[in-house]
Amino acid sequence: MVFIGGPDVRPPTGPAASTPRPVVPRTLPATDTVRCAFDRHVLDGATVRAALLDLVVQLALLLRRRGQAARALTLTLKFAGNSGWEKARRLREPSAHDEDLRVLAYQLMDAAGLQCGRLTAIVLKGEDLIAADQVAQQISLDDAREARLVAEEAADRIRDRFGTGVIGPAAVFRRAS
Repeated sequence: MVFIGGPDVRPPTGPAASTPRPVVPRTLPATDTVRCAFDRHVLDGATVRAALLDLVVQLALLLRRRGQAARALTLTLKFAGNSGWEKARRLREPSAHDEDLRVLAYQLMDAAGLQCGRLTAIVLKGEDLIAADQVAQQISLDDAREARLVAEEAADRIRDRFGTGVIGPAAVFRRAS
Protein backbone atom coordinates (compact mmCIF):
# COMPACT_ATOMS: atom_id res chain seq x y z
CA MET A 1 0.00 0.00 0.00
CA VAL A 2 1.09 3.50 -0.78
CA PHE A 3 -0.04 6.29 1.51
CA ILE A 4 0.05 9.93 0.63
CA GLY A 5 1.75 12.06 3.23
CA GLY A 6 5.19 10.61 3.53
CA PRO A 7 6.88 7.51 4.91
CA ASP A 8 5.79 8.21 8.51
CA VAL A 9 2.07 7.90 7.76
CA ARG A 10 0.67 4.54 8.81
CA PRO A 11 -2.78 3.05 8.28
CA PRO A 12 -5.13 3.28 11.26
CA THR A 13 -5.14 0.34 13.63
CA GLY A 14 -7.41 -0.77 16.46
CA PRO A 15 -11.11 0.08 16.68
CA ALA A 16 -10.82 3.03 14.28
CA ALA A 17 -9.62 0.78 11.48
CA SER A 18 -12.41 -1.79 11.70
CA THR A 19 -15.44 0.35 12.58
CA PRO A 20 -17.34 1.01 9.38
CA ARG A 21 -19.66 3.96 9.34
CA PRO A 22 -23.21 2.61 9.31
CA VAL A 23 -25.39 3.76 6.45
CA VAL A 24 -28.85 4.65 7.68
CA PRO A 25 -31.50 5.53 5.12
CA ARG A 26 -32.93 8.97 5.67
CA THR A 27 -36.59 9.01 6.59
CA LEU A 28 -38.96 11.21 4.66
CA PRO A 29 -40.50 14.21 6.45
CA ALA A 30 -43.79 13.83 8.32
CA THR A 31 -45.07 17.19 7.02
CA ASP A 32 -44.48 19.35 3.98
CA THR A 33 -45.39 22.97 3.37
CA VAL A 34 -45.89 25.20 0.33
CA ARG A 35 -46.36 28.97 0.57
CA CYS A 36 -47.61 31.86 -1.51
CA ALA A 37 -46.89 35.43 -0.44
CA PHE A 38 -48.75 38.16 -2.27
CA ASP A 39 -46.97 41.32 -3.45
CA ARG A 40 -49.82 43.45 -2.10
CA HIS A 41 -52.96 42.89 -0.04
CA VAL A 42 -55.40 40.72 -1.99
CA LEU A 43 -59.16 41.11 -1.80
CA ASP A 44 -60.16 39.31 -5.00
CA GLY A 45 -61.59 35.84 -4.32
CA ALA A 46 -60.62 34.53 -7.78
CA THR A 47 -56.98 35.49 -7.22
CA VAL A 48 -56.98 33.78 -3.82
CA ARG A 49 -58.56 30.59 -5.24
CA ALA A 50 -56.04 30.55 -8.10
CA ALA A 51 -53.17 30.88 -5.62
CA LEU A 52 -54.64 28.11 -3.47
CA LEU A 53 -55.04 25.86 -6.52
CA ASP A 54 -51.40 26.52 -7.45
CA LEU A 55 -50.33 25.53 -3.91
CA VAL A 56 -52.40 22.34 -4.14
CA VAL A 57 -50.73 21.41 -7.44
CA GLN A 58 -47.26 22.14 -6.00
CA LEU A 59 -47.91 20.12 -2.85
CA ALA A 60 -49.41 17.17 -4.73
CA LEU A 61 -46.49 17.09 -7.16
CA LEU A 62 -43.98 17.26 -4.30
CA LEU A 63 -45.70 14.39 -2.51
CA ARG A 64 -45.89 12.22 -5.63
CA ARG A 65 -42.21 12.82 -6.43
CA ARG A 66 -41.23 11.77 -2.91
CA GLY A 67 -43.54 8.76 -2.95
CA GLN A 68 -45.68 10.03 -0.09
CA ALA A 69 -49.36 10.69 0.59
CA ALA A 70 -50.99 13.14 3.00
CA ARG A 71 -53.57 12.15 5.58
CA ALA A 72 -54.43 15.74 6.54
CA LEU A 73 -54.13 19.32 5.28
CA THR A 74 -53.69 22.55 7.20
CA LEU A 75 -54.53 25.89 5.61
CA THR A 76 -53.08 29.03 7.12
CA LEU A 77 -54.19 32.48 5.96
CA LYS A 78 -52.11 35.54 6.85
CA PHE A 79 -53.89 38.87 6.87
CA ALA A 80 -52.82 42.51 6.86
CA GLY A 81 -51.99 43.60 10.39
CA ASN A 82 -50.14 40.34 11.18
CA SER A 83 -53.28 38.41 12.09
CA GLY A 84 -53.89 34.90 10.86
CA TRP A 85 -56.33 32.01 10.61
CA GLU A 86 -55.51 28.32 10.60
CA LYS A 87 -57.66 25.24 10.12
CA ALA A 88 -56.78 21.56 9.67
CA ARG A 89 -58.84 18.66 8.36
CA ARG A 90 -58.17 15.03 7.63
CA LEU A 91 -58.65 13.44 4.22
CA ARG A 92 -61.05 10.49 3.97
CA GLU A 93 -58.11 8.41 2.78
CA PRO A 94 -54.43 9.28 2.32
CA SER A 95 -53.78 10.85 -1.07
CA ALA A 96 -51.28 12.76 -3.17
CA HIS A 97 -53.70 13.42 -6.03
CA ASP A 98 -54.53 16.97 -7.11
CA GLU A 99 -58.28 16.43 -7.02
CA ASP A 100 -58.43 15.02 -3.48
CA LEU A 101 -56.18 17.73 -2.07
CA ARG A 102 -58.02 20.47 -4.01
CA VAL A 103 -61.44 19.48 -2.71
CA LEU A 104 -60.24 19.54 0.90
CA ALA A 105 -58.28 22.79 0.44
CA TYR A 106 -61.36 24.48 -1.02
CA GLN A 107 -63.44 23.21 1.91
CA LEU A 108 -60.90 24.72 4.29
CA MET A 109 -61.00 28.03 2.38
CA ASP A 110 -64.81 28.03 2.48
CA ALA A 111 -64.66 27.37 6.24
CA ALA A 112 -62.66 30.59 6.62
CA GLY A 113 -65.72 32.53 5.43
CA LEU A 114 -63.71 35.33 3.87
CA GLN A 115 -65.72 38.30 2.71
CA CYS A 116 -63.32 41.23 2.62
CA GLY A 117 -60.15 40.03 4.32
CA ARG A 118 -56.92 41.53 2.99
CA LEU A 119 -54.71 38.49 2.53
CA THR A 120 -50.94 38.77 2.47
CA ALA A 121 -50.03 35.06 2.32
CA ILE A 122 -51.42 31.54 2.10
CA VAL A 123 -49.70 28.47 3.54
CA LEU A 124 -50.80 24.91 2.74
CA LYS A 125 -49.30 22.08 4.76
CA GLY A 126 -49.64 18.37 4.09
CA GLU A 127 -49.52 16.59 7.41
CA ASP A 128 -49.29 13.07 8.74
CA LEU A 129 -47.48 11.93 5.60
CA ILE A 130 -47.05 8.25 4.88
CA ALA A 131 -45.29 6.30 2.16
CA ALA A 132 -47.42 6.02 -0.97
CA ASP A 133 -46.97 2.26 -1.05
CA GLN A 134 -48.85 2.05 2.27
CA VAL A 135 -51.96 3.62 0.73
CA ALA A 136 -54.64 1.10 -0.21
CA GLN A 137 -55.53 1.11 -3.90
CA GLN A 138 -59.28 0.86 -4.36
CA ILE A 139 -60.95 -0.35 -7.49
CA SER A 140 -62.88 2.58 -8.89
CA LEU A 141 -65.90 2.40 -11.15
CA ASP A 142 -65.71 6.14 -11.74
CA ASP A 143 -64.34 6.47 -15.27
CA ALA A 144 -64.05 10.26 -14.98
CA ARG A 145 -61.81 9.99 -11.89
CA GLU A 146 -59.67 7.33 -13.54
CA ALA A 147 -59.27 9.57 -16.59
CA ARG A 148 -58.20 12.49 -14.34
CA LEU A 149 -55.60 10.27 -12.63
CA VAL A 150 -54.21 9.19 -16.01
CA ALA A 151 -54.08 12.85 -17.08
CA GLU A 152 -52.30 13.68 -13.80
CA GLU A 153 -49.62 11.07 -14.54
CA ALA A 154 -49.18 12.48 -18.06
CA ALA A 155 -48.90 16.01 -16.65
CA ASP A 156 -46.23 14.80 -14.20
CA ARG A 157 -44.20 13.32 -17.06
CA ILE A 158 -44.49 16.64 -18.94
CA ARG A 159 -43.35 18.54 -15.83
CA ASP A 160 -40.41 16.19 -15.40
CA ARG A 161 -39.34 16.72 -18.98
CA PHE A 162 -40.04 20.44 -19.56
CA GLY A 163 -40.29 22.01 -16.09
CA THR A 164 -43.01 22.62 -13.54
CA GLY A 165 -44.44 25.80 -15.04
CA VAL A 166 -45.37 24.46 -18.48
CA ILE A 167 -48.59 22.65 -17.61
CA GLY A 168 -51.26 23.02 -14.97
CA PRO A 169 -54.79 24.17 -14.30
CA ALA A 170 -55.85 27.14 -16.42
CA ALA A 171 -56.94 29.16 -13.38
CA VAL A 172 -53.36 29.17 -12.08
CA PHE A 173 -51.88 30.98 -15.04
CA ARG A 174 -52.00 34.76 -14.69
CA ARG A 175 -53.58 36.85 -17.38
CA ALA A 176 -51.15 38.66 -19.67
CA SER A 177 -53.35 41.71 -20.14
